[in-house]
Amino acid sequence: MEARGIEAEETVPASRKLGESEARELVRGARKIYIAKGKKLDEFEGGTARREIVEKMLGSTGNLRAPTIRVGKTLLVGFNEEVYEKVLG
Repeated sequence: MEARGIEAEETVPASRKLGESEARELVRGARKIYIAKGKKLDEFEGGTARREIVEKMLGSTGNLRAPTIRVGKTLLVGFNEEVYEKVLG
């Protein structure tokens, strides 16, 4: 992000655990959600915090997977270079 001159409005340290309730809130405020895990990429329409979406956003410990980035009404969970290029330019 630094290479593109993008600055984070808010950074949450890893020591602050974000769980299911925070994931639900993020989904409610999003129009488009991309969740990357390994080579797999899931795309969802936001607005409703469906169980399927929230479960995919959480890691095995029950915490929100990193990195999680909100860009306007788009939510990126996990890392996928192609999606980052598409959304962040």
